[in-house]
Amino acid sequence: MARRVLGGYALLVYGFLYLPIVVVVVYAFNAGRQVLNWEGVSTRWFGEALSDPTITEPLRNSILIGLGNAVVACVLGTALALALSRMRPLFRVPFDALAYMTLVTPEIVFGISALIFFVQIGVPLGVKTILISHVVFNTSVVMLIVRARFVGMGQTIEEASFDLGAGPWATFRQATLPRLAPAILAGGLLAFTFSFDDFITSFFVAGAGTTTLPLRIFSSLRFGVSPVVNATAVLILALTLVAIVTAYMVLRRTERGRPELG
Repeated sequence: MARRVLGGYALLVYGFLYLPIVVVVVYAFNAGRQVLNWEGVSTRWFGEALSDPTITEPLRNSILIGLGNAVVACVLGTALALALSRMRPLFRVPFDALAYMTLVTPEIVFGISALIFFVQIGVPLGVKTILISHVVFNTSVVMLIVRARFVGMGQTIEEASFDLGAGPWATFRQATLPRLAPAILAGGLLAFTFSFDDFITSFFVAGAGTTTLPLRIFSSLRFGVSPVVNATAVLILALTLVAIVTAYMVLRRTERGRPELG
Protein backbone atom coordinates (compact mmCIF):
# COMPACT_ATOMS: atom_id res chain seq x y z
CA MET A 1 0.00 0.00 0.00
CA ALA A 2 2.81 2.41 0.90
CA ARG A 3 4.57 1.64 -2.38
CA ARG A 4 1.43 2.42 -4.36
CA VAL A 5 0.91 5.69 -2.51
CA LEU A 6 4.51 6.73 -3.13
CA GLY A 7 4.22 5.70 -6.77
CA GLY A 8 1.05 7.75 -7.20
CA TYR A 9 2.65 10.74 -5.51
CA ALA A 10 5.71 10.47 -7.77
CA LEU A 11 3.40 10.29 -10.79
CA LEU A 12 1.63 13.49 -9.69
CA VAL A 13 4.95 15.27 -9.18
CA TYR A 14 6.23 14.27 -12.62
CA GLY A 15 2.93 15.27 -14.16
CA PHE A 16 3.08 18.68 -12.45
CA LEU A 17 6.62 19.22 -13.75
CA TYR A 18 6.40 17.89 -17.29
CA LEU A 19 2.79 18.24 -18.47
CA PRO A 20 3.18 22.01 -19.05
CA ILE A 21 6.20 21.28 -21.23
CA VAL A 22 4.19 18.72 -23.20
CA VAL A 23 1.41 21.30 -23.71
CA VAL A 24 3.89 23.86 -25.05
CA VAL A 25 5.41 21.31 -27.44
CA VAL A 26 2.00 20.18 -28.73
CA TYR A 27 0.64 23.67 -29.30
CA ALA A 28 3.83 24.73 -31.05
CA PHE A 29 2.51 22.61 -33.95
CA ASN A 30 -0.93 24.24 -33.88
CA ALA A 31 -1.93 25.67 -37.25
CA GLY A 32 -4.11 28.42 -35.77
CA ARG A 33 -3.10 31.77 -34.37
CA GLN A 34 -5.06 31.24 -31.16
CA VAL A 35 -2.76 29.43 -28.77
CA LEU A 36 -5.39 27.25 -27.06
CA ASN A 37 -7.68 26.66 -30.07
CA TRP A 38 -6.46 23.61 -31.93
CA GLU A 39 -6.87 24.02 -35.70
CA GLY A 40 -4.69 21.24 -37.07
CA VAL A 41 -1.04 20.30 -37.32
CA SER A 42 1.42 22.71 -38.91
CA THR A 43 5.08 23.70 -38.68
CA ARG A 44 4.52 27.23 -40.01
CA TRP A 45 5.38 28.87 -36.71
CA PHE A 46 8.86 27.36 -36.69
CA GLY A 47 9.47 28.93 -40.09
CA GLU A 48 8.16 32.29 -38.90
CA ALA A 49 10.32 32.11 -35.79
CA LEU A 50 13.45 31.37 -37.82
CA SER A 51 12.67 34.16 -40.30
CA ASP A 52 12.06 36.79 -37.60
CA PRO A 53 15.18 38.95 -37.05
CA THR A 54 14.05 39.73 -33.50
CA ILE A 55 14.40 36.00 -32.77
CA THR A 56 17.30 34.97 -34.99
CA GLU A 57 19.58 37.71 -33.62
CA PRO A 58 19.09 36.67 -29.95
CA LEU A 59 19.45 33.05 -31.08
CA ARG A 60 22.78 33.87 -32.68
CA ASN A 61 23.89 35.68 -29.52
CA SER A 62 22.91 32.72 -27.34
CA ILE A 63 24.74 30.22 -29.56
CA LEU A 64 27.90 32.33 -29.79
CA ILE A 65 27.94 33.02 -26.05
CA GLY A 66 27.27 29.35 -25.32
CA LEU A 67 30.06 28.13 -27.60
CA GLY A 68 32.56 30.69 -26.33
CA ASN A 69 31.62 29.88 -22.76
CA ALA A 70 32.02 26.14 -23.39
CA VAL A 71 35.50 26.54 -24.89
CA VAL A 72 36.83 28.86 -22.18
CA ALA A 73 35.18 26.87 -19.37
CA CYS A 74 36.71 23.63 -20.70
CA VAL A 75 40.21 25.13 -20.76
CA LEU A 76 39.97 26.74 -17.33
CA GLY A 77 38.01 23.88 -15.76
CA THR A 78 40.45 21.24 -17.00
CA ALA A 79 43.46 23.22 -15.79
CA LEU A 80 41.78 23.76 -12.42
CA ALA A 81 40.88 20.07 -12.11
CA LEU A 82 44.46 18.96 -12.79
CA ALA A 83 45.91 21.57 -10.43
CA LEU A 84 43.54 20.80 -7.55
CA SER A 85 44.10 17.06 -7.89
CA ARG A 86 47.82 17.54 -7.30
CA MET A 87 47.58 20.11 -4.50
CA ARG A 88 48.08 19.37 -0.84
CA PRO A 89 44.87 19.44 1.20
CA LEU A 90 45.97 22.59 3.01
CA PHE A 91 45.98 24.56 -0.26
CA ARG A 92 43.25 22.58 -2.05
CA VAL A 93 40.44 23.13 0.46
CA PRO A 94 40.11 26.93 -0.05
CA PHE A 95 39.94 26.54 -3.83
CA ASP A 96 37.43 23.70 -3.45
CA ALA A 97 35.28 25.93 -1.28
CA LEU A 98 35.32 28.70 -3.89
CA ALA A 99 34.36 26.28 -6.67
CA TYR A 100 31.49 24.75 -4.73
CA MET A 101 30.34 28.17 -3.53
CA THR A 102 29.94 29.22 -7.16
CA LEU A 103 27.58 26.29 -7.75
CA VAL A 104 25.47 26.56 -4.59
CA THR A 105 25.06 30.34 -4.54
CA PRO A 106 21.52 31.33 -5.62
CA GLU A 107 21.62 32.52 -9.20
CA ILE A 108 19.91 35.80 -8.44
CA VAL A 109 22.61 36.58 -5.86
CA PHE A 110 25.27 35.63 -8.40
CA GLY A 111 23.67 37.86 -11.03
CA ILE A 112 23.42 40.88 -8.72
CA SER A 113 27.02 40.37 -7.58
CA ALA A 114 28.23 40.18 -11.18
CA LEU A 115 26.31 43.34 -12.06
CA ILE A 116 27.80 45.28 -9.13
CA PHE A 117 31.29 44.02 -9.99
CA PHE A 118 31.14 45.08 -13.65
CA VAL A 119 29.64 48.45 -12.80
CA GLN A 120 32.30 49.15 -10.15
CA ILE A 121 35.21 48.36 -12.48
CA GLY A 122 33.62 50.26 -15.36
CA VAL A 123 33.08 47.41 -17.83
CA PRO A 124 30.19 48.17 -20.24
CA LEU A 125 27.38 45.62 -19.98
CA GLY A 126 26.83 43.47 -23.03
CA VAL A 127 27.85 40.21 -24.65
CA LYS A 128 31.28 40.35 -22.99
CA THR A 129 29.87 40.57 -19.46
CA ILE A 130 27.38 37.75 -20.15
CA LEU A 131 30.20 35.55 -21.41
CA ILE A 132 32.44 36.26 -18.42
CA SER A 133 29.62 35.59 -15.94
CA HIS A 134 28.73 32.30 -17.59
CA VAL A 135 32.38 31.22 -17.67
CA VAL A 136 32.76 31.83 -13.93
CA PHE A 137 29.89 29.47 -13.18
CA ASN A 138 30.56 26.80 -15.79
CA THR A 139 34.27 26.52 -15.04
CA SER A 140 33.28 24.92 -11.73
CA VAL A 141 30.94 22.53 -13.56
CA VAL A 142 33.66 21.39 -15.95
CA MET A 143 36.16 21.15 -13.11
CA LEU A 144 34.00 18.72 -11.14
CA ILE A 145 33.42 16.44 -14.13
CA VAL A 146 37.04 16.41 -15.30
CA ARG A 147 38.39 16.04 -11.79
CA ALA A 148 36.21 13.01 -11.09
CA ARG A 149 37.50 11.39 -14.27
CA PHE A 150 41.13 12.29 -13.56
CA VAL A 151 41.07 10.94 -10.01
CA GLY A 152 39.31 7.75 -11.06
CA MET A 153 41.57 6.80 -13.94
CA GLY A 154 44.73 6.48 -11.81
CA GLN A 155 48.30 7.53 -12.52
CA THR A 156 49.76 4.28 -13.90
CA ILE A 157 50.00 5.37 -17.54
CA GLU A 158 51.45 8.78 -16.64
CA GLU A 159 54.11 7.16 -14.46
CA ALA A 160 54.98 4.73 -17.24
CA SER A 161 55.28 7.64 -19.67
CA PHE A 162 57.71 9.42 -17.35
CA ASP A 163 59.72 6.21 -16.91
CA LEU A 164 60.06 5.96 -20.70
CA GLY A 165 61.58 9.43 -20.86
CA ALA A 166 58.60 11.57 -21.87
CA GLY A 167 58.39 15.07 -20.44
CA PRO A 168 55.39 16.62 -18.66
CA TRP A 169 53.94 18.18 -21.83
CA ALA A 170 54.38 15.03 -23.93
CA THR A 171 52.82 12.94 -21.16
CA PHE A 172 49.86 15.27 -20.91
CA ARG A 173 49.34 15.38 -24.68
CA GLN A 174 49.78 11.67 -25.37
CA ALA A 175 48.56 9.98 -22.17
CA THR A 176 46.46 12.27 -19.99
CA LEU A 177 44.49 14.36 -22.46
CA PRO A 178 43.14 11.48 -24.61
CA ARG A 179 41.70 9.81 -21.52
CA LEU A 180 40.25 13.06 -20.23
CA ALA A 181 38.75 14.00 -23.61
CA PRO A 182 35.31 12.37 -23.04
CA ALA A 183 34.92 14.10 -19.67
CA ILE A 184 36.04 17.43 -21.16
CA LEU A 185 33.56 17.03 -24.01
CA ALA A 186 30.74 16.19 -21.60
CA GLY A 187 31.63 19.16 -19.42
CA GLY A 188 31.69 21.43 -22.45
CA LEU A 189 28.25 20.24 -23.58
CA LEU A 190 26.81 20.86 -20.13
CA ALA A 191 28.48 24.27 -20.00
CA PHE A 192 26.92 25.15 -23.36
CA THR A 193 23.51 23.98 -22.14
CA PHE A 194 23.66 26.00 -18.92
CA SER A 195 24.78 29.08 -20.82
CA PHE A 196 22.24 28.74 -23.63
CA ASP A 197 19.34 28.33 -21.20
CA ASP A 198 20.44 30.94 -18.68
CA PHE A 199 18.03 33.76 -17.95
CA ILE A 200 18.64 35.21 -14.47
CA THR A 201 22.36 35.95 -14.76
CA SER A 202 21.97 37.21 -18.33
CA PHE A 203 19.09 39.43 -17.25
CA PHE A 204 21.32 41.32 -14.81
CA VAL A 205 24.49 41.65 -16.91
CA ALA A 206 23.11 41.92 -20.46
CA GLY A 207 22.74 45.68 -20.54
CA ALA A 208 20.78 47.71 -23.08
CA GLY A 209 20.80 46.49 -26.67
CA THR A 210 22.01 42.94 -25.91
CA THR A 211 19.44 40.16 -25.91
CA THR A 212 19.73 36.41 -25.66
CA LEU A 213 16.99 34.01 -26.66
CA PRO A 214 15.65 33.40 -23.11
CA LEU A 215 15.50 37.18 -22.58
CA ARG A 216 13.66 37.56 -25.89
CA ILE A 217 11.05 34.98 -24.90
CA PHE A 218 10.55 36.63 -21.52
CA SER A 219 9.99 40.02 -23.12
CA SER A 220 7.47 38.47 -25.55
CA LEU A 221 5.47 36.92 -22.71
CA ARG A 222 4.59 40.38 -21.44
CA PHE A 223 2.26 40.71 -24.44
CA GLY A 224 0.83 37.20 -24.10
CA VAL A 225 1.77 33.75 -25.37
CA SER A 226 1.82 33.34 -29.14
CA PRO A 227 2.46 30.31 -31.38
CA VAL A 228 5.81 31.84 -32.35
CA VAL A 229 6.84 31.92 -28.70
CA ASN A 230 5.83 28.27 -28.33
CA ALA A 231 7.86 27.33 -31.40
CA THR A 232 10.89 29.24 -30.11
CA ALA A 233 10.59 27.52 -26.73
CA VAL A 234 10.51 24.13 -28.46
CA LEU A 235 13.66 25.02 -30.41
CA ILE A 236 15.42 25.83 -27.13
CA LEU A 237 14.15 22.61 -25.58
CA ALA A 238 15.30 20.51 -28.54
CA LEU A 239 18.80 22.00 -28.59
CA THR A 240 19.11 21.60 -24.83
CA LEU A 241 17.97 17.99 -24.86
CA VAL A 242 20.41 17.11 -27.64
CA ALA A 243 23.33 18.56 -25.67
CA ILE A 244 22.28 16.90 -22.39
CA VAL A 245 21.67 13.48 -23.95
CA THR A 246 25.00 13.66 -25.78
CA ALA A 247 26.82 14.59 -22.57
CA TYR A 248 25.09 11.72 -20.74
CA MET A 249 26.06 9.21 -23.42
CA VAL A 250 29.67 10.41 -23.41
CA LEU A 251 29.92 10.14 -19.62
CA ARG A 252 28.26 6.73 -19.63
CA ARG A 253 30.63 5.44 -22.28
CA THR A 254 33.53 6.82 -20.26
CA GLU A 255 32.37 4.99 -17.15
CA ARG A 256 32.07 1.72 -19.09
CA GLY A 257 35.56 2.09 -20.53
CA ARG A 258 37.27 3.07 -17.28
CA PRO A 259 38.40 -0.45 -16.22
CA GLU A 260 40.05 -0.93 -19.59
CA LEU A 261 41.89 2.38 -19.37
CA GLY A 262 43.05 2.03 -15.80
